[in-house]
Amino acid sequence: MIKVLIVDDSATVRRILTESLAKDPLIQVVGAAPDPYVAREMVVALEPDVMTLDIEMPRMDGLSFLDKMMRHWPMPVVVISSLTTKGSDEAMRALDLGAVEILTKPGSAYSVAELGPILGRTIRAAHAARHRLRSPVAFSPAAPVVKPPVLGRTTNKILAIGASTGGTDAIKAVLDELPGDTPGTVIVQHMPPMFTASFAKRLDSSSRLRVAEAQGGEQLLPGLAFVAPGGHHLVVVRSGAKYLLELRDGPPIHFQRPAVDVTFMSVAKAAGANAVGVLLTGMGVDGAEGLKAMRTAGAHTIGQDEATSVVYGMPKAAFDSGAVCEQAPLGRIAAKTIDALARIRIE
Repeated sequence: MIKVLIVDDSATVRRILTESLAKDPLIQVVGAAPDPYVAREMVVALEPDVMTLDIEMPRMDGLSFLDKMMRHWPMPVVVISSLTTKGSDEAMRALDLGAVEILTKPGSAYSVAELGPILGRTIRAAHAARHRLRSPVAFSPAAPVVKPPVLGRTTNKILAIGASTGGTDAIKAVLDELPGDTPGTVIVQHMPPMFTASFAKRLDSSSRLRVAEAQGGEQLLPGLAFVAPGGHHLVVVRSGAKYLLELRDGPPIHFQRPAVDVTFMSVAKAAGANAVGVLLTGMGVDGAEGLKAMRTAGAHTIGQDEATSVVYGMPKAAFDSGAVCEQAPLGRIAAKTIDALARIRIE
């Protein structure tokens, strides 16, 4: 049984979350706190396995509380935030402080009726996470990353990356090691709408690549990377010598939109052997079928290993199905990706 503590200043939200989780036989809500001060006492007394945390609260904001918690009593935390520009930026900060997942409050990305299954899956993913003790990331101004100019030429290679739980850090770790002339890159991270724009901005600030949230219609060129927007599937299509991006609304796949499988399958069809696929940490099986399609089409495929995955779900499913050419620890994936891209010979 997974013991959950809910922390939110809204009595209505606390009730909705409690009622939603009560339907899951594997989860027990052991307490609901209206602010961080009450939550602190409940953590000590109840020893929950997972905490859900609002960001905007009285007396102490959620980020300050999360910072203190991760220093003194680390545990998997699911941030439940308002769907606003400010909320999405703060959610990115929460991930840097150690939060495992992000959800939006009912009424924004999904209805109250849809909340139960989504929240239950997220709580289980957080509980399964290999939660690491770490100090909060210091937000001192960093030296600007020098980005090379993007040349208006076509690329005959594509890099496709997919991830879920723990993926925000894993994707950043890979992108930060890629050169500025890396072939056009597509990224799928399971994340609600609006938060993907902040995530893309976060990646752009540290990567040598120019990273943006996909809008649809963009051409994949060397030095450019596009993040699938929350609420839409991202598809790569070929038009002559060009690779273009399309957004599609379609139904969720594996409960996800964007789904890694949709993007990977489109890359398999559009680029075949001229692509490299990378599947990183995440719960579930999304990406396994698409990565298998890429490998069958001749692409080189890489999966994150169990030891460095926050949740070894998606990479395991891909490995077990024969979709992965090679597994590697997170710290070696960028180098293996660069090597695989270099080996592609365009005829």
